Amino acid sequence: MRMSPPALPRRAAAEFIGTAALVAVVVGSGIRADSLSQDIGVRLLANAAASALGLGLLIALIGPLSGAHFNPVVTLSEWWSRRHDGKGRDVLAYIAAQLAGAVTGALLAEAMFGRAPGAWATEPRSALHLLLGEAVATAGLVLVVQGLRHIGRPGLAPVAVAGYIGAAIWFTSSGSFANPAATLGRSFSDSFTGIAPASVPAFAAAQLLGMLLGMGLAGVLYGTRGASGEPNAADARRTG
Repeated sequence: MRMSPPALPRRAAAEFIGTAALVAVVVGSGIRADSLSQDIGVRLLANAAASALGLGLLIALIGPLSGAHFNPVVTLSEWWSRRHDGKGRDVLAYIAAQLAGAVTGALLAEAMFGRAPGAWATEPRSALHLLLGEAVATAGLVLVVQGLRHIGRPGLAPVAVAGYIGAAIWFTSSGSFANPAATLGRSFSDSFTGIAPASVPAFAAAQLLGMLLGMGLAGVLYGTRGASGEPNAADARRTG
């Protein structure tokens, strides 16, 4: 028998805790790597590995509670794909929890390393090629999440999503933030993974654009079929 999902407050708490933990891993591993090596490649490798491993573990742990979105673009794309459920209140609660969690995680990472929490990041990331990279990174993330649902393999998310993010940190020019909440959180850390507050709006806009692109690609590849492989009513009308 399929268990009913937890109540919204518990799911929102799971999103807050999961997002805070994820951003703490990303920011904390960046601070640690920055203190151990002057080689930018070594620092990026350490940060990418820690981020991917942490993300995979958090998805496996929290996925059964809230779906382990940790990311407004994942929440919005999943809601739009299942908008017939009509759970707009869930979307608002999830996004609020993710934003608060991201800021909390960044401040926690700063405090763990003896740094004064709350210092704004100073690294500008507003160049056009970085925004293009961020759109590509986010599109790929959304495509992975949507694709797993369409093919009926959501259980692969801990490995697939973490693996994609680990790779995208390397193959995109932006370093694959791919998450408006994490982007906001990282503006509170003047460290290896930080982003200047002035660059946050453009990054968030690129991420939302990437979300739309990823959803469009998922539609082209998979249509509107669900995980069971059965077409929805619109598909049935077109093929009937």
